[in-house]
Order: sequence, then C-alpha cells, then structure tokens
Amino acid sequence: MKNYVYLTILLLTLSFSCKEKEKEVEGPSQMEQVMAIHDEVMPKMSTLGKLVGELNTKIDTTEMGLKYEAAMKDLQAAHNSMMDWMKGFGDRFDSDEILNGKALSDEKQKWLDLEEVKVKDLKEQINSSIANAEALLGKE
Repeated sequence: MKNYVYLTILLLTLSFSCKEKEKEVEGPSQMEQVMAIHDEVMPKMSTLGKLVGELNTKIDTTEMGLKYEAAMKDLQAAHNSMMDWMKGFGDRFDSDEILNGKALSDEKQKWLDLEEVKVKDLKEQINSSIANAEALLGKE
C-alpha cells in the first residue's frame, strides 16, 4: 500500500513538473505580449505631458515656433491614441481574459490579433513623438 501512495505522489509531482516546463518553453501568451507593450509605454505618458508643457511655452508664429506647435500636437495625438486604445481594449476584453489567461472565443482572438498591431503602432507613435519633441528641445 505504501508503494502505491509513493507512486501516486511521484506521478503527480512529475505531472505538475512537466506542465510547468511546458509553460516555460511556450513563453508569454499573445495577451501577455500585448500587455507588456502597454506596460512599457504607459509610464511614458507623464513624459508626453511634460514635453507638451515645455513646447507650449515656445509656440509662436516663427518657423521654429510652428515646429514646436506641430511637435506638441503629435504628443497630444499620441496621448489621445493611448487613451482611446485602452478604452477600446477594455471594452473588448474582461479582466479574466487580460489578467488570468481565460480562453478567448474565436471572435476575441481575431480582436486580439488586431489589438496587437494597434499597440505596436501606438508604441511607435509615442516613442517617435517623444524623440521628435526632445530633439527640438535639444534634450537628445
């Protein structure tokens, strides 16, 4: 009888061990990858705000002043894009799907594919608008 108990424990341990290794090999899910991009650019929102404030004080009717205004508008557009993306993403997916890996329906999987493209574009928009503003302000 003891042998059966030990054998059962051994099999359960191996089973859980194999499942953990499978998960490690797979890597992050698509949802986790999308959220990682969001988490990477979200802290940059405060940078957007600071740069908008700095550029706003330099706007005038000169050629350089108009460049500052264009850069400020790009930063504001990036900020609005982030807010719009987060709202749309939150409307499409519930917290269990986002945070706990709940399985997605076929329709939601298609949405996630689209959201992945959107968040990558959003990352580029935020990073390029910051880089442009910092270059204009001589912060590179």
